[in-house]
Amino acid sequence: MALIIAVVSQKGGVGKSTCARLIAREYAQAGWNVKIADLDISQSTSFDWHVRRLQQNLAPTLAVERFGTVEQAMKASGHHDLIVFDGAPHSTAATLRIVEASALAVLPSGLSLEDLKPQVLLAHELVKKGISKQKLTFALCRVGDSESLHQSARDYIQQAGYAVLTGSLPEKLGYLKAAEEGKSVTETRFASLNKRAAELVQGIINLATRLDRGRAA
Repeated sequence: MALIIAVVSQKGGVGKSTCARLIAREYAQAGWNVKIADLDISQSTSFDWHVRRLQQNLAPTLAVERFGTVEQAMKASGHHDLIVFDGAPHSTAATLRIVEASALAVLPSGLSLEDLKPQVLLAHELVKKGISKQKLTFALCRVGDSESLHQSARDYIQQAGYAVLTGSLPEKLGYLKAAEEGKSVTETRFASLNKRAAELVQGIINLATRLDRGRAA
């Protein structure tokens, strides 16, 4: 049975697809058979990124497929070690189904209240519908360099009752260039940016491993 990790958001522009591609690339690098299920068919951001990756003949290889429904994506899960759901923005019934099927759900957010509040409200909605808080974690993405804003964002998330990953993804041109070349944010030309992305994704991997073992026990 495939491990499933969801990346979901209440609004666009918070780094959802960036996180999905990062997770998929790191597991593929470790030898896993990985597929991203791109459920944001209006944008198809991960699907288009994968086309660029194939054109560049980049390794490791991974699969990306567009799906109109969660049920269609789940049917493809048996052939892979990991499925990463790149969910559509805005909370829908499909968002709940994605998270229910997943070992871990990552909620990316920027530092502003305009990003944080919708994501926390999404988390509250999921918990209200029966999702365990232990299954949810926040990732700070597309952030600036202000330490005070970083701490304020972490405090806001934690006071709402949720975990937030160590590390963050800054808003950097190197990450944008990597995406344009079909690369993940651990494949940039800058060691310092790769290191920051690696720290963030390692926290996701650790959490997913622990939660998946708990489900299997």
